[in-house]
Amino acid sequence: MASGDSKNTTKPGPPSGDEGRARGKILITGAAGFLGSHLCDHFIKEGFQVIGMDNLITGDLKNIEHLFKLKEFEFYHHDVSKFIHVTGKLDYILHFASPASPIDYLKIPIQTLKVSSLGTHNCLGLAKAKDATILVASTSEVYGDPLVHPQNEDYWGNVNPVGPRGVYDEAKRFQEAITMAYHTFHKVETRIVRIFNTYGPRMRLNDGRALPAFIGQALRGEDLTVFGDGSQTRSFCYVDDLVEGIYRLLMSGYVQPVNLGNPDEISLQAFAEEIIQLTGTKQKIVYKELPTDDPKQRQPDISLAKKLLGWEPKVSRSDGLKITYDYFKGLPKEELNKLPKEFK
Repeated sequence: MASGDSKNTTKPGPPSGDEGRARGKILITGAAGFLGSHLCDHFIKEGFQVIGMDNLITGDLKNIEHLFKLKEFEFYHHDVSKFIHVTGKLDYILHFASPASPIDYLKIPIQTLKVSSLGTHNCLGLAKAKDATILVASTSEVYGDPLVHPQNEDYWGNVNPVGPRGVYDEAKRFQEAITMAYHTFHKVETRIVRIFNTYGPRMRLNDGRALPAFIGQALRGEDLTVFGDGSQTRSFCYVDDLVEGIYRLLMSGYVQPVNLGNPDEISLQAFAEEIIQLTGTKQKIVYKELPTDDPKQRQPDISLAKKLLGWEPKVSRSDGLKITYDYFKGLPKEELNKLPKEFK
């Protein structure tokens, strides 16, 4: 482990059965979002008492409505950019509240900056007050348009702080800095996960990212939109794999940033062709101008996660895409036709 790593032996480890339910309490912010809702499911399954928190600016209660009947789950409708109060003992915090798609953070830039600055500050203050371990959700976007490929945790990034994506990229970079400051100065038990492209059920079909955009266009019988010449790459990790990695990182005692994602890299051109084959549609691919500061390459180096956590993705892209496509195919028509303005 790198210098500055620590292990808190006073916190409960991975619980099991009724004993775990009595002693593991976790707050998950952004609980009604795509990743947050899957994390709620996972930690309840692992035996935790889960408090979900979300202001629903991009989250949807439909993602967690199946949890409301459970005694192990409660929900707070709250904006973490404002003071957070949770009664009683709290063992862990997962801070996953944030817009996460370009359409969102370009539409609500101030809120995007606040949730990863003020929101993170509030969550860290709560962790300090409760003597809780906190894991914050950072992103591969801290690497910007990378000059190193694949990206490992030692790379400092190539980010334009005043570009259109800067409100998200720099907010997450600040989030990492303040999290580490709370660890070094206040001795708070912290974790930082850098999340690469993740997909699966409960993604918003209209959030503008490549995978839901391609599937949505195919389902509506539209041509698939590729920005640039399609040579830029992405690496897609199925949500169940990511959630397992987050769980292992939380329990690890490691405080430096850790990449989690699938290193199986594919160009957006090839990916669009995969979606056309998967959906059995006959649409063609059309090309539009590449957005400003759009990263040309995105592939995680997960050597650290393999060594530290014994983790690597298990779900193949073909299997994960089939599950995700079936989910989108089952959505009501009004959801299918709810387009972001960029795709109208």
